[in-house]
Amino acid sequence: MTVRLIVDDLDSFCTIEPTIDVSRERQEIEGVTLLAWNHSLNMRPAQLVIEAFAVNLPDSYVVAMAEMLSPPVWINLEYLSAETWIGTHHLLPSPHPTQTLVKYFFFPGFTPDTGGLIRERELLAERDAFAGTDAANPLRVFLFGYPNAAVGELIRAISESAISVTCTIPAGALAASVKRIHGDETNLSTSYSIKTIPFVPQRAFDSLLWKHDVLFVRGEDSFVRAQWAAKPFIWQIYPQSESTHWVKLNAFLALYCDGLDDATAAALRELWRSWNAEDHVAVGAAWGGFVRYLPELQAHALAWSKKLAQMPDLAANLLSFYQITTKI
Repeated sequence: MTVRLIVDDLDSFCTIEPTIDVSRERQEIEGVTLLAWNHSLNMRPAQLVIEAFAVNLPDSYVVAMAEMLSPPVWINLEYLSAETWIGTHHLLPSPHPTQTLVKYFFFPGFTPDTGGLIRERELLAERDAFAGTDAANPLRVFLFGYPNAAVGELIRAISESAISVTCTIPAGALAASVKRIHGDETNLSTSYSIKTIPFVPQRAFDSLLWKHDVLFVRGEDSFVRAQWAAKPFIWQIYPQSESTHWVKLNAFLALYCDGLDDATAAALRELWRSWNAEDHVAVGAAWGGFVRYLPELQAHALAWSKKLAQMPDLAANLLSFYQITTKI
């Protein structure tokens, strides 16, 4: 199987894949042909075409797809959500208005009626082998997020915890905010320290998560990787206009909190919501409540990961749909 990946921002991509040469329009990376988006795309269309995150294919490529004797399977890979309507819209067809082509909506998700989540074949075995050598003292917090006005209060609350804590922050806007608030100090008390680290290659990100006990994550990718890490985590969702991101956040909370007792679920919800609301008044107390239930949250995170792992992963579901559609 040949895979071609067409990317419109190689500069950003090389942050997590440092072997990329941003000056080249075509290159091979670990068996994948990587093409810059400004490439003419004057090539034979693939048998399986995936548009990621509502990107629009060039008209010339769509015409070439329609002219094929056996048109390709065309997938619109949508954004990840836990909203209940996702299952009813997954795999719905969308006929092209002028060409004899059909595009199918493919929704990643957390339930069997969706497309599932990205999960490499050996990921969980590697995680479990890594965890077998782990020893957690002090509490290790990974803080990865978008700029957040509540970060100063969160750091204060973490530093004043009754337990010893180390906090790791990847370089970026959030780390810069912390530096502005606390200066260059890395040890704010005898039992608390901060360290800033550079972005790591994608293949090293999972083991970075596994080294920590509590994970603050953002967006989609680190959100999913935190769930496979099977650690208590706090998700910062990307803000959207008209506050529609709150619908998605609450939809996932409803799904994820199923099985938690009321007190633990309330503590988790309070920290997630105060962090996403950038509520510098509430976030400190919410952190204290969250830490109080860490044993329960850790057990739940592992059970949740096992539940997700019982479903086929996203790549397997994509290939299965392709085989069914083409009657292979």
